[in-house]
Amino acid sequence: MDYKDTLNLPQTNFPMRGNLPKREPQWVKEWQEKKVYEAIRQASAGRPLFILHDGPPYANGDIHIGHATNKILKDIIIKSKTMAGFDAPYIPGWDCHGMPIEIQIEKKYGKGLPTEEVQSKARAYAKEQVERQKAGFIRLGVLADWDHPYLTMNFKNEANEVRALSEMIEKGYIYRGLKPVNWCFDCGSALAEAEVEYADRVDNAIDVAFPFSELNGVSAAFDYTLDDSGAIVIWTTTPWTIVANQALNVHPELEYDLVRVSPALPTGNYLILAKDRVAECLKQWDLEGEVVASCKGEKLANLAFHHPLSSLDSGYDRISPVYLADYVSVDAGTGIVHSAPAYGVDDFLTCKANGLKDSDILSPVMSDGVYVSTLPLFGGMKIWDANTKIIEALKACGTLISSKKLNHSYMHCWRHKTPIIYRATSQWFAGMDIKPKDNGPTLRETALKGVDDTAFFPAWGRARLHAMIANRPDWTLSRQRQWGVPMAFFVHKETGELHPRTVELLKIIADRIEKEGIEVWQRITVEEMLGDQEAALYEKGTDTLDVWFDSGTTHYTVMGGKDHGQGSHAEKLAWPADLYLEGSDQHRGWFHSSLLTSSMLYGRAPYKALLTHGFTVDGEGRKMSKSLGNTVAPQEVSDRLGAEIIRLWVASTDYSGELSISDQILNRVVESYRRIRNTLCFLIGNLGDFNAHTDKVPLEQLLEVDRYAISETKKLQDKVLAHCEKYEFHPVVSQLQIFCSEFLGGFYLDILKDRLYTTKKDSLARRSAQTALLYITQSLLKQMAPILSFTAEEAWGVLCSTTLADTPNANDVTIFTNTYEQLPSFADEQALSDKWARILEIRALLNKELENVRAAGKIGSSLQAEVDIYARGTDFDILNSLKDDLRFVFIVSRADLHLSEDEELRFSIAPSAEEKCERCWHYRPEVNDHADHICQRCDSNLNGSGEERHYA
Repeated sequence: MDYKDTLNLPQTNFPMRGNLPKREPQWVKEWQEKKVYEAIRQASAGRPLFILHDGPPYANGDIHIGHATNKILKDIIIKSKTMAGFDAPYIPGWDCHGMPIEIQIEKKYGKGLPTEEVQSKARAYAKEQVERQKAGFIRLGVLADWDHPYLTMNFKNEANEVRALSEMIEKGYIYRGLKPVNWCFDCGSALAEAEVEYADRVDNAIDVAFPFSELNGVSAAFDYTLDDSGAIVIWTTTPWTIVANQALNVHPELEYDLVRVSPALPTGNYLILAKDRVAECLKQWDLEGEVVASCKGEKLANLAFHHPLSSLDSGYDRISPVYLADYVSVDAGTGIVHSAPAYGVDDFLTCKANGLKDSDILSPVMSDGVYVSTLPLFGGMKIWDANTKIIEALKACGTLISSKKLNHSYMHCWRHKTPIIYRATSQWFAGMDIKPKDNGPTLRETALKGVDDTAFFPAWGRARLHAMIANRPDWTLSRQRQWGVPMAFFVHKETGELHPRTVELLKIIADRIEKEGIEVWQRITVEEMLGDQEAALYEKGTDTLDVWFDSGTTHYTVMGGKDHGQGSHAEKLAWPADLYLEGSDQHRGWFHSSLLTSSMLYGRAPYKALLTHGFTVDGEGRKMSKSLGNTVAPQEVSDRLGAEIIRLWVASTDYSGELSISDQILNRVVESYRRIRNTLCFLIGNLGDFNAHTDKVPLEQLLEVDRYAISETKKLQDKVLAHCEKYEFHPVVSQLQIFCSEFLGGFYLDILKDRLYTTKKDSLARRSAQTALLYITQSLLKQMAPILSFTAEEAWGVLCSTTLADTPNANDVTIFTNTYEQLPSFADEQALSDKWARILEIRALLNKELENVRAAGKIGSSLQAEVDIYARGTDFDILNSLKDDLRFVFIVSRADLHLSEDEELRFSIAPSAEEKCERCWHYRPEVNDHADHICQRCDSNLNGSGEERHYA
């Protein structure tokens, strides 16, 4: 007789194969049709708020694996917080203004378009890019308010940005000044600190002599009578800045030597060098030298020297005074620094501190990298081309001592990958060390306190951001672009001062922008705002705000700020945010700009915590690059393996460092996913005929091992939720995998099969097992849901249509309207845990010996074995408490326990001489006596009252 039909085999609509690429899009469609996000909001109403404020990706190009990593991490956190009992709305955002989009418009339509037309075309382009990226994020299973995202180019957000600027001006943080800023010739604009990267570049490193202009002064400084002229020597890797030299810097505490050299140089017999550099410099220059006198750097203060090109053209007939500066070092060069205040921050600050006015600063380089036509000798040249010409001119003057090629790290534009310079321009700044009008702390002081008050994940982020804030220069807010929020200023034509009613005017203009967008600034006239009388005195500003100001003020423009004011999504959000989450580069980007704007507006950070993740790299640790061919497109992975695999990869990777991804890595993730899915398939399949409303067994009637399994599930859930609380997800995946494979697959489900399959369908023994499985399944699905969202949703749907059909969950639109499972506690939980932990240890020891017997060819499956167990003390008591259920725990046909006289636990294993039951496959003595060749308990389960189980 075929007994297959008499067994309670698993039955489920939850397939073993996920077929993710084909089925995930169906789930995405269902989520949208069923308005799942809205259902979650409704279910979460009234709970404590948790706000993760979305850092806006830039609206240009399809999403890449870095985008996917970022959005999936956010989605996991939002979902885990929702299921932990919070109301966690997620409003996605996009950064829409700025250079990259403007470049796209120039490529497509050409340069020279009217500003309003550029803005109109840029707005349309950004909207198209937002929709493309949105589709990519939705495909990844990210749940968000996709119908109502925030865009920095929304009229209200643009208007709020102008309002934020007006408040900062009113508080006294904003000023206009001449200052060297990072300048890109290709952008034609200043760059933010976050837009600067470093790459190797070969330049001419030159040593240049600045001839003495006052021999008596040099003699006095060194207390030595000169018998010939000489020069002080500088070293620089930017020859093009020599034309703008206006000073020399020495360190006040360093020793400087007066050296008589031979052979004599065109500038004379003497050179001034830092003591620590004399030997090295003379060796490089192939000179002999004798130190004739020394003095501290402070003695050289205000001594003047001729410009090195003064003998070639009268346009350079000026002197360069020595200023003292602590930043001068003797690590390289000569220990004397050439200072061109228009092209170096330190140079600028030192010259200003020594009385140089903005109007005195020489700035001959135009915005495109070309010298002004009036510059003697080099006018009209590009500065990079002029380097060799300047070296030739210095040689002709006799002031070039040495010129060599040097490969060094140099500043580059992150967009164009071209070298940039510091360039003094008239810009608008947020002053880091200016006292605001209320005489409170400076912006730097407030921001540093904000860093101290913020929680960091990982913890090293605090020191990084703190150092960046502590050392950063004033923030250059202005940009010379078209596609950006205007700094809608009216500036006095002669003095450059802001109109006295600027704060009021900005608020009026903001109201116009809220109705018509930033394009309205092009249509507003000076006359309509100021009247005819003042119109003759003022002109409209043409600068736009730094794009980092756009995203950096979203806590105000979107969230509504501290007063929860006019933010475009203020009614859905709260301030400050509980968490900002971005890549580690945002310490100098969005985290940074958000901290500064909030410090100016509210005197604190706009976030309670910052979480950073690393960059994605390939399996060999190399940065993703199209040229290397090692990029991984999330769209392709979704189409080939499923977005669920990307989600599991993100969650299982320690994001605090680099995230490695490759086909090999993804294949391992696929295997992990299959094991998890197989476990779910078994769990749900064995609940197919279980009605949670009518079949659930009271806790006190559950079999002992079932209570233990529930208890272990609760321990797992506690660990998982503790990790989620700290935003640690790779341990979550690890814990879930271990639980599924080792505890469930290797123990509990393994011993449960016999009870589930062979006992009476509605027996207490089977219903007890199914009750435990229901608790375990619900808990596991909810723990997995934030990570494996598609799979959990699919499994939950099957469960709701079968096992949970007569419960309130039957009407669940989504698993995400639920909170984490409330698992029951048992009075004897710790004792139960200790007991079964030891049983598992004994079982593992027995399994090793069974494997040896199997390897020797004496048995096939463990059910062919009969075991005699010799134990004493606690082990005997524990095993004896299981009675006849002991053989089901060990999965053998006979397990007899004997009180041992030895201390050591031991086993005696023999192959069974009995016949195999055709139904349960146990080897039992009564099988031969039964006409149907089955064992006594199977006969009872089929034809009688059924077997009794008490423990396993």
